[in-house]
Amino acid sequence: MPSRTLPPVEPYTPAPPPTEDLDYADLPVIDLSKTTTLEGRAKLAAVARDAMRNYGFLYAINHGYTPSETKRMFDIANVPFEHVSNEEKQTYAGNIKATGSYQGYKLRNYWHIDNGVHDQLEHYNINRDVTKKQHPQALRPLLPEIEAFAKHCHSNVLHPILRLLAIGLEMPEDALVNIHNYYAKGETYVRFMKYYPRSEEEEEKTNNVWLKGHTDFGSITVLWSQAVAALQILLPDGKWRWVKHVENALVINVADALEFLSGGFYKATIHRVVQPPPSQRGYTRLGLFYFAMPDDDVVLAPLEKVSPVIQREGVQLDGRFGDGEAPTMEVWRRGRTSAYGKSELKKDESGADVEVINGVVVKHYN
Repeated sequence: MPSRTLPPVEPYTPAPPPTEDLDYADLPVIDLSKTTTLEGRAKLAAVARDAMRNYGFLYAINHGYTPSETKRMFDIANVPFEHVSNEEKQTYAGNIKATGSYQGYKLRNYWHIDNGVHDQLEHYNINRDVTKKQHPQALRPLLPEIEAFAKHCHSNVLHPILRLLAIGLEMPEDALVNIHNYYAKGETYVRFMKYYPRSEEEEEKTNNVWLKGHTDFGSITVLWSQAVAALQILLPDGKWRWVKHVENALVINVADALEFLSGGFYKATIHRVVQPPPSQRGYTRLGLFYFAMPDDDVVLAPLEKVSPVIQREGVQLDGRFGDGEAPTMEVWRRGRTSAYGKSELKKDESGADVEVINGVVVKHYN
């Protein structure tokens, strides 16, 4: 971590925990401190493999940041929303549809949710190379801490998770690590995100859905657990269940790129964001993320040649590539980023909203 003499940041006060008895998903937990030994990795690999096969989500604890360090990062995450003027936000807004990149701000009302209602969430995205773009004045003194956070997420969270998942595929431990290089060309990034409460009219028109059910498009998403209950995942039994807040834990999920590379062995689980329960309504919901992707030039085709598991299990992608070839990570991320919330969707036989991006079928669920 950086020096103890840190720039002052206004503390962020999270919402109190929900008082309702919610139907929570029973997700497995892995202890990242045990990934430093061969024996520890061997034991945890089976847990991670089964979790990402059955749920696509798990919790990770003992990730190397103390509660106070995590609190500091949430304080920093609040800065681009509360300490940057609307005029300056416009200056640093990303041209998302044109560039296929989220770098900078995604401002409110950009995505269409349903029935003419647009989103009420804002996020600020910083490439792991924090020098790649300019940033608002209030964030500039904090860039060394943000860079240290990105490196920590990459080396001490992402890479250990990838090693466990590679072991689960009976591949060399570093097979997935080697295509997730910190300094390679790519768009892996830190995201600060804030949801704002909506009107009752908007809640009614969207059936209380703040962000439609979707899969992430990278390989692994790291979410730093926060207090407001709103995240739900669609489990194999067809039911939506809440993800419970675990203090100073991480919520880890598989995304599209890893599903493609594993031939469908690991599942990119559908998840959504909904209106919080009554005890937490009226609070904003602050998120701290690390969205990881393979290097831009990686072709997202199943790694059959290096994985005996994929060879035995076969490729289980349910025709998602259609008749086309697998895209590179760069092509896939640009296509998904440009289209999300902006393209015309059609219903399939299951009632899901469907679009085709670079020959790959993408579904969104209400």
